[in-house]
Amino acid sequence: MEHNYPFDVIYEDNHLIIVNKQSGVLVQEDESGDTPLVEMVREYLKEKYKKEGNVFCSIVHRLDRPVSGLIILAKTSKALERMNEIFKNREIHKTYWAITEKAPDRPAGHLKHWLVKDKEKNKVTPYHREVPNGLLSELDYKVIGRKNGYYLIEVNPITGRPHQIRVQLMTLGCVIVGDVKYGYHHPNPDARIHLHARRIRFIHPVQKTEISFSADLPNEELWNLFKKIS
Repeated sequence: MEHNYPFDVIYEDNHLIIVNKQSGVLVQEDESGDTPLVEMVREYLKEKYKKEGNVFCSIVHRLDRPVSGLIILAKTSKALERMNEIFKNREIHKTYWAITEKAPDRPAGHLKHWLVKDKEKNKVTPYHREVPNGLLSELDYKVIGRKNGYYLIEVNPITGRPHQIRVQLMTLGCVIVGDVKYGYHHPNPDARIHLHARRIRFIHPVQKTEISFSADLPNEELWNLFKKIS
């Protein structure tokens, strides 16, 4: 029996599978007990290839539950090891799109903070100087669209820290729509936040050629305002 999975497969070969996940989908198992994306992709692979036993599939990086967009999973331990090195060496280029109600004072810029995470509250605090347990976090941003009082901000993170884009945009007064954790005035009805992992580019860990992918925007009222921007 075929399933309707909450993700679209963007790319697949013998080593990797890259999907565009819907917001609300948990990426890795947590205390909620909800089925995580990695288990759904394993099930998809078992169904596609009619495999009875276990299928190797492992998450390479994270994406917050209320965020949509591109996620890379490894289909072999060799690919997982090499992708981990690519991320560790920052040899991956990721682009996110965020919708806010406020424009930053400067239409483009570079942000640098030290982020400290409170694990109990699952919330991150930014500092403008080095602090104990602070992780250096950097990103580049630019405003690329404006519609009906909303702004589309393109973000290219240089580091990959928990909640990094959400909290660093907050420091500009640009809280992502729906992100009540970082100061937005009300949640979205479906609990999504308007942050989307839009593009990704890296050297394939086995083929050694550059590959790049884009994830379509969610079919949702606010995102639909910006669908004509490439």
